[in-house]
Amino acid sequence: MKISNAKADGVRRGFRRKEKSCGAIIVSDTGRILIIHQQKGQWGFPKGHVESGETEEMTALREIKEEVGLDVELDTDFREVNTYSPCPGVIKDVVYFLGRPLSTKVTLQKEEVIGYEWVTIEGARNALTFRNDRLLIDKMEEYLKAKDAG
Repeated sequence: MKISNAKADGVRRGFRRKEKSCGAIIVSDTGRILIIHQQKGQWGFPKGHVESGETEEMTALREIKEEVGLDVELDTDFREVNTYSPCPGVIKDVVYFLGRPLSTKVTLQKEEVIGYEWVTIEGARNALTFRNDRLLIDKMEEYLKAKDAG
């Protein structure tokens, strides 16, 4: 799905508000993926709302630091967008990058995150709550294979 089409479709369907968040799929040097257990009960990736004046990359780095206490290097060549409606009248884009942690010592933001795990790719597929997040794992694998082949 092209983002521009999704946004245009959202406007035609009567969405009154657009939201945008950014985050990352964080992959350790051992190939483990960081997934977080959010206060609302879902398993996903660190992400959060864009604040005024921030770029997508700035938001992703800030949100990762806030939610799990990690500094990461972003691979912005991997940029995927999930577009969905979290509630009536709202259309939301979530931009994901690929991130490499500079350490694996996680410090949770207790107000938003109740747990975390470093899991295998298959473990992530099994644990992630939303289908769109599981599809990101597939896209990440394709990207990494193409990058290794190139």
